[in-house]
Amino acid sequence: MTVLTQALPALSPGRRAARGARPRRRLAPYVFVLPAVALFAAFKLYPIAWSFQLSLYQTVDGVETFAGADNYTRLLNDPLFWTALKNTGVILAIQVPIMLALATGLAVALNSALLRGRSIFRLGFFLPMVTGLVAYGIVFSVLLNQQYGLVNWLLGLVGIAEVPWLTDPLWAKISLSLALTWHYTGYNAVILLARLQTVPAELYDAAAVDGASAWQSFRNVTLPGLRPAILLTAVLSTIGTLQIFDEPYILTGGGPDNATLTIGVYLYQNAFKFFDFGYASAMAYVLAVLIGILGVIQFRVLGDTS
Repeated sequence: MTVLTQALPALSPGRRAARGARPRRRLAPYVFVLPAVALFAAFKLYPIAWSFQLSLYQTVDGVETFAGADNYTRLLNDPLFWTALKNTGVILAIQVPIMLALATGLAVALNSALLRGRSIFRLGFFLPMVTGLVAYGIVFSVLLNQQYGLVNWLLGLVGIAEVPWLTDPLWAKISLSLALTWHYTGYNAVILLARLQTVPAELYDAAAVDGASAWQSFRNVTLPGLRPAILLTAVLSTIGTLQIFDEPYILTGGGPDNATLTIGVYLYQNAFKFFDFGYASAMAYVLAVLIGILGVIQFRVLGDTS
């Protein structure tokens, strides 16, 4: 044993310390990540799991009873749920494309070298996004008030009769769409502008040499270059629209006659007005599945960015 010990090279204190430090180095990244993972698990994963468990229960005479899939089948026979889904779908199908088209045109304009003071315009168009949802909802409810609103007062100056912006089902949808467009168009334009600035100028020069018009350059150079950003803004706008709550709740409360009742508002009413948390949780999971399906469709349609 003595001979063997003498034959082995002795480790210096420095090498022994380095070897002992290796396991600690391997653990260091996990130690730094652990607080974030713990917070995510406590405030995201646990509520999601608890919500799914709630969706399997019903409150009967103040007692939680296991209901299985009853809350989900109840959705299929709930006319108000289908009304809320239809209203949300109408906003998604009409307002979102208009908003993204305006955002695209705005991004192209803000990227033009002919526009002076571009930084000021960019800031101005982005400012609505930093306005609080409740704050701008209240502002729009005041502006669009049928009797005392500024918009109807201005229309009266040119001889146009009062418009029931918030009390007529059709005009209420239009008012909600106008508020959403005002708030989010600049945000989407900034995302599109950031992508547009990465499109090589040589492509536009080559198109000009080939005799392409401004529209042809836009269609064959600008739009293909914007495709990843269009996909991003479309997915984000879809998610946001399907979850919309603040604007219809502040502007109309879901009325008139449920004309602006969205899934978010109806979910809120069931959870915090009727205290039917199981049904509201089931609605939330159906909404999550719907968002996932639409997201997959959008990636299939717009996702090929090669």
